[in-house]
Amino acid sequence: MEGKATLNQKVSRRGQGGRTINDVARHAGVSPMTVSRVINGETSVRDATREKVAEAIRHLGYAPNAAARSLASARTVRIGLLYSNPSAAYLSEFLLGSLDQCSRAGIQLVVEKCDSERGERQAVERLIATGVDGVILPPPLCDSHDIVEWLEAAGLPAVVVATGEPPRAASAIRIDDERAAASMTRHLLELGHRRIGFVTGHPNQTASGLRLKGYLAALADAGITPDPELQVQGYFTYVSGLDAADQLLNLSSRPTAIFASNDDMAAAAIAVAHRRGLDVPRDVTVVGFDDTALATTVWPPLTTIRQPVAEMSREAVTVLADAIRRAAAGKAHRPTNALMGFTLIRRQSDGRPQEGPSG
Repeated sequence: MEGKATLNQKVSRRGQGGRTINDVARHAGVSPMTVSRVINGETSVRDATREKVAEAIRHLGYAPNAAARSLASARTVRIGLLYSNPSAAYLSEFLLGSLDQCSRAGIQLVVEKCDSERGERQAVERLIATGVDGVILPPPLCDSHDIVEWLEAAGLPAVVVATGEPPRAASAIRIDDERAAASMTRHLLELGHRRIGFVTGHPNQTASGLRLKGYLAALADAGITPDPELQVQGYFTYVSGLDAADQLLNLSSRPTAIFASNDDMAAAAIAVAHRRGLDVPRDVTVVGFDDTALATTVWPPLTTIRQPVAEMSREAVTVLADAIRRAAAGKAHRPTNALMGFTLIRRQSDGRPQEGPSG
């Protein structure tokens, strides 16, 4: 993660009179990279931000020298990863992908936890204070408009991962959640299921709504009127999956299949089924979404949608590093919107309903 600054970094961040570029950044409330851009006369900085930096430089009496500016252009890129994800399995895979790509590219990765909505601003400020040059936002923070706006105001590029609605001011790496959920629902319909329970994801994530939309679209295409009783709220946590599965399996006409919006909730549904003496998949099919390590840890192993989490995090590092380097070179950079593929992975947790297809 965060290591000791190299000699070049130390020299590049120090001006005359003992003041450093970090001092200026803290005073102006921006990143050291933004201060560097202002000093080097780059045009990618907003006027309001440029004025804040200029005022901080005047106030502190900071005077960068030519040697320091030369060294600054060759310094190590530092990327921040801000997380607040309830799924340890998802976060672990995301972090491993980021660490791997940063190691390959010689990039320093600074990881910061955001505990709650009220702590978002403080978490962003802590990251900025470490001198990061850009930030990656995995779910659910990928859908925080406030965080994206704060980073933009600080002159920091950002990449959001797995959002359903890419923001204007940041690059995005995602899959087509609606199409993926429709694909899984069609798979269940082809097996003969007609009463398919659906556990939605947390409402604070745009991908949750898209997955529900895909499920409903596939039912409509099959001529099936959705039953509101079969749509149960979940929050992407194992505990919420337990509650949702209990609700679905308590119905007088219980579903023959449960489609959970992530693997954590699907694993919980399998546990509830086993607790009730039900066999999966003979008595009830259970499928998930993401294909994290948890999908092959439970029994039976989950049929699920493979969202390439590690590959998405690697791509986020690559896209962000390119944006940082282009900005440092004074080149224009437009946010990108990359759509990655998904795969339906079939394992032992799905099967045909015992009673066979019904209308």
